[in-house]
Amino acid sequence: MPTALHKRRRPSPQELGGIPWLKALSPAESERATAELRVSARQAGELVCRVGQPATHWMGVIDGLLKMSTDTASGQTITYAGLPPGGWFGEGTVLKREVYRYNVQTLRKSLLAALPVETFHWLLDHSIGFNRFVMNQLNERVAQFIGAREIDRMPNPEERVARSLAALFNPVLFPGVGDLLRITQQELAYLVGLSRQRVNEALATLAAHGAIRVEYGGLRILDLPTLRTGHFAPASAPTLAPLASGPARSTLK
Repeated sequence: MPTALHKRRRPSPQELGGIPWLKALSPAESERATAELRVSARQAGELVCRVGQPATHWMGVIDGLLKMSTDTASGQTITYAGLPPGGWFGEGTVLKREVYRYNVQTLRKSLLAALPVETFHWLLDHSIGFNRFVMNQLNERVAQFIGAREIDRMPNPEERVARSLAALFNPVLFPGVGDLLRITQQELAYLVGLSRQRVNEALATLAAHGAIRVEYGGLRILDLPTLRTGHFAPASAPTLAPLASGPARSTLK
């Protein structure tokens, strides 16, 4: 269930500056949306959205990392997307006023923003800029989910990791990431569906090809087009040192 209302607070000016769709609103629209926005801290492993739960808010990631997934009848977990800072999710469910057909879970301590469903629909009725933003989101989301299914079928672990990383650096869906993503190898393993050791080996291959650079607590993208379309053979170089021994460093206080 969503965090209780008394645990939510109004966003700070800095947090508002990280919400991309606010920039598309008129001053009056922005004033109304800002008055309704609330942020809340979520602990690692918390289910933010659950299959069958009614959507009461449109949600976005201020800080942290989430996973959108579902479980099949056979017990297999299908991961649709990782959700890094700047990403907003669930607009299709909110738009149709449906229940969630997937789970969204925090992979580390995260800070989330929430906009009530009624405010979301008010903006759709009154703001051309907001409509364009949501339309772009839906268009990118379709491509993202198609890509996720393709990734699941890739036999090459290096290419699975490469495509999964490229998806996390989508500038439309996740404008808050830039070219450096704070993530641990274990978190990436959860998103890709591989062991931490296999992810480590794949990252070494991608680094040897000049597509990424591993930095303390994160990954810097050097060649995004190659991550999206390149073909990789396992590197002969040794595997990399872990990105971090614990959760990636966060801006949470």
